[in-house]
Amino acid sequence: MSGTEILAILMLVAFFALLMVGVPVALTLATTGFVFGFLGFGGGLFNLLPARIYGVVANYQWLAIPLFVFMGVMLEKSRLADDLLDVVGHLAGGLRGGMAIGIIGVGVLMGATTGIVGATVITLGLLTLPTLIRRGYDPGIACGSICASGTLGQIIPPSLILILLADILQLSVGTLFAAAVIPGLMLAAIYCIYIVIVGMVKPDLVPPIPLEERDAVSRRQLWTRFVKVVVPPVMLVMAVLGSIIGGVAAPTEAASMGALGAILVTAFSGRFSFQVLRETCQTTTKITAMMMFILICAQVFALAFRGLHGEDLIFALFEFLPGGLSADIWFLIMLIFVLGFFIEWIEISYIAVPLFLPVFMQQNVDLVWLGMLICVTLQTSFLTPPFGWALFFLRGVAPPEITTRHMYIGVIPFVAMQMLGVVLVFFFPQIALWLPKVIGW
Repeated sequence: MSGTEILAILMLVAFFALLMVGVPVALTLATTGFVFGFLGFGGGLFNLLPARIYGVVANYQWLAIPLFVFMGVMLEKSRLADDLLDVVGHLAGGLRGGMAIGIIGVGVLMGATTGIVGATVITLGLLTLPTLIRRGYDPGIACGSICASGTLGQIIPPSLILILLADILQLSVGTLFAAAVIPGLMLAAIYCIYIVIVGMVKPDLVPPIPLEERDAVSRRQLWTRFVKVVVPPVMLVMAVLGSIIGGVAAPTEAASMGALGAILVTAFSGRFSFQVLRETCQTTTKITAMMMFILICAQVFALAFRGLHGEDLIFALFEFLPGGLSADIWFLIMLIFVLGFFIEWIEISYIAVPLFLPVFMQQNVDLVWLGMLICVTLQTSFLTPPFGWALFFLRGVAPPEITTRHMYIGVIPFVAMQMLGVVLVFFFPQIALWLPKVIGW
């Protein structure tokens, strides 16, 4: 083993050590990259760095990120989830587990409109968790349903992770958006089936809404509200995603339509104001700046690791693994799953995926299919303790009677269902590939 390869190994060790002690991921990426790159090559290696950073900031498709973030934050400010939960909850409330199914349905719509996991989990937790507990729902099932529903925004487009993966995998954003539609809806369907089964086997854990409460709202009133509350965001999603998937507009153009549509939906609800606009712009700026700073710092890390022949070590690792291509893919999936216990999806996307990507490109793996496997697996990072962010978000708004133990136990079935989703996409690639092929991407 050469000296540069030893430095590459030490670089990875130092990176994870700094993460474990709490150093922010951007600073960790930049620090390890600069230090070990300098130790290996002096300053010469970084003559290429300005060009790489310029290539990142000049990439036109990154404009979609602040626009989609703006769209999501604006719709969050419109309190869209409040209205959706009221309508969908009453529509599904007569079923055992109907409220939980309604929450999953709202999670699908919120994921397709806001795509912000934290905002969705907090909103659903504040609005539904006390009600679910009051109506006799098992605390674990209630917490698990809310957390899992919130994570649907990670895969249902427009999703920030899909935009990032499109750049890492060098694919069209529209292709990944199209590929993610069926896997995202499949996961939501699996959650609903689980709730229905629980309602059949143990009905006391997921009781229906009392009849008198449902009768308080007439069917005419309910469907009128459905048209007013549900139809506008659905039309917005169809306009944004339809224009991208159909090839009518580029992601950046569709994102600008989405941002304008979010303003109109918020104004239609009577909740648009200068204060809301200012808060939305401030939040959008913070989120975008954070993501771009991590991306720029990741260029330092990637340049140093490649210069130290770290890719050769990765190739050697996969050659050592028995089982061929399938074993290589499952190794990556399990690594992402394990990393999800400790770090966020952004860090995993910028670190693990670029490290292993050359191996799969050399083996001519379908990158769209691989991207969907990665995306579904990354969802688990929001649910797996001890650092599952969806658990942290819900813990912050949960009533005092809800314990951390309730949350941890409650998400276990949903983590298992997410891994079932990974298995299904692995053995049936057409789940991800059918729609892109149909529309000609």
